[in-house]
This record gives sequence, structure tokens and C-alpha cells, in this order.
Amino acid sequence: MVGVTGTEHPNILHRVGNTSLLPLRNILPASGARIALKLESENPTGSMKDRMALAMIGAAEADGRLSAGGHVVEYTGGSTGVSLSLVCAVKGHPLHIVSSDAFSREKLDHMQILGATLQIVHSDSGRMTEKLTRDMIEAARVIAETTGAFWTDQMKNTDQIAAYHTLAEEIWTQTDGQIDGFVQSVGTAASLRGIGEGLRRHNERVQVVAVEPSESPVLSGGQPGAHKIDGVGAGFVVPLWESGLADRIEQVSTEDAMTMAMRLARQEGLFAGSSTGANVVAALRVAEQLGPGATVVTVMCDTGMKYLRTFGSALGRGIVSV
Repeated sequence: MVGVTGTEHPNILHRVGNTSLLPLRNILPASGARIALKLESENPTGSMKDRMALAMIGAAEADGRLSAGGHVVEYTGGSTGVSLSLVCAVKGHPLHIVSSDAFSREKLDHMQILGATLQIVHSDSGRMTEKLTRDMIEAARVIAETTGAFWTDQMKNTDQIAAYHTLAEEIWTQTDGQIDGFVQSVGTAASLRGIGEGLRRHNERVQVVAVEPSESPVLSGGQPGAHKIDGVGAGFVVPLWESGLADRIEQVSTEDAMTMAMRLARQEGLFAGSSTGANVVAALRVAEQLGPGATVVTVMCDTGMKYLRTFGSALGRGIVSV
């Protein structure tokens, strides 16, 4: 059936990308700079990870690492798993996901609804730690070795970088090249790397700023620790991270990230996860530093609908304030 726009899409995967860029209107820096959010929540699963999942599977199919109907395995804090579940469902690849009770129940449910098989690794009181990340990676490695499944191995997979180069081109076009700073939280480091590279191809003076949890500031040379910002802060320096990727690193606490996520919902009508909250906290700092007339772009990584239980629990226990 042809949609209301008159454009027919072969399948849902053709709706990945080309997301909106929206300026914040109420949460503003005192400097007079402008902050804009790339609304990756508009992707089919509500996450920017749809881009990288599609890129990783597509590249493996193209070069023969993944055959038609071949099995796929991955470890994930949630969003990558949901995105892979969607891509594999459409393309006909059985998917085995290794995840944890540290992550949003909504994401785990979403993966299963899309047909993925889950293996849950138990966490330390629901917190993200270095040990948990490494345990999940090892579990995925064992599954790949024993079953012969294709392991997307997101921490090391460079096929995803091209997807973020595309995202950078969208940002450049949407800002008419008027961008002074880009801010992004670090999970695998692929999005920061790909978007930063893409923007710097146009203008090497664009300031690229990485964000990590203040409780686990390993990129800044600190000690790993436990935090509850979903999808970021692995607890060690991830393989795709390179010196020079970022001009500087901003540290944001779980509490500040979640509080900002609530502010975005109540003051801007943008319901996002805690990693987006961390992005905006850091973007405000960058905007203050760059001064009047500057434009800072950051990413709404996913929709807050993935975290309803998490935010509800945090509000009930008074962990976040608005």
C-alpha cells in the first residue's frame, strides 16, 4: 500500500535514518548559544542503534560472513539488541542476545517480542560495571564459538562507522554547515567516532566532545565504577576509542543525567533516556564555553518509552528531582 506521502517503502528498514534536528527552546545556556537535538528516537525502534545494526548486518551479508538465514549473536545493554532484533526479524536471521538485568526491562521485552532468544547475565544490584560488560562479552564469544553464529561484536565492529558518517552528513545539511560543537556520550565510541569524523571532513574546527559517567571516568584516566546510565560507560577504554577522537571529555553523574531527562520531558516535551540527559548536560557546558551565536548539536539517543519502569522507580524513590 502506498503511504500518504505517495512513497512506498519495501520494508521497515527503509525508515532508518533521515531523522529531524530540533532546537531546544526552554532548556537554554545563559551564553545565548543554540543547542539542537538530533531526534534519533524517530528511527523504527526508537533508537539511533537502528543505523549501526543495519550497517553491521548488511556488511556481513554483502561479504559472505553471514549467509541467508544464518544465525547472529551479540551482547548488549539493550538498544543494540532491540535494533538487531528488528533487522534480523526482517532479514530472516535467528538472533541470540546476551544482556543483563542491569538494563531496562522494556528493552529486554522488546527484543523477545521481535523474536530474539535472550541469555541474561546477572548484575551487581542492577548496576553497570566493568565485570558485567566483560562477562557479557565472554558469554557471547562462547555462543559464537559453539554454534558458529555470526558475532556482530559491536565493541570492535568498524562496519558501523559508515552509518554514523551518514548521520554526520544529515547534521551538516540540517545546520547548513553552521555547527560549532558536537556532543555525544560514549558506549562503543562508534557514534562519536563516526559523527566526529564526518563533521571534521567538512570543518576540522568543529569541537567534538565526549561524555562519560562521572562514577566511571575511565576515558579521563580515572577508575572504573558502577553507574546507571544505560548504554554508555563500559568500565574500560573500549577498542573503538582513539586518542584524538574528542577535543575534551565531560563527566556527568547518573543523577544529573536522569534529572535532565526529566527536564527534557517536562520542559521540551522530549521523552528520552538517561544517556540523552547526559548529552544535554554536557552540551549546556559546551555552549557556555563557545559563547553567543554558537550552535551545539547533540543526540536524542532513544525514546524514554524504553525506560518507563526505570524512571517510575527513580521518581518514586526520590532519586531524581525536576
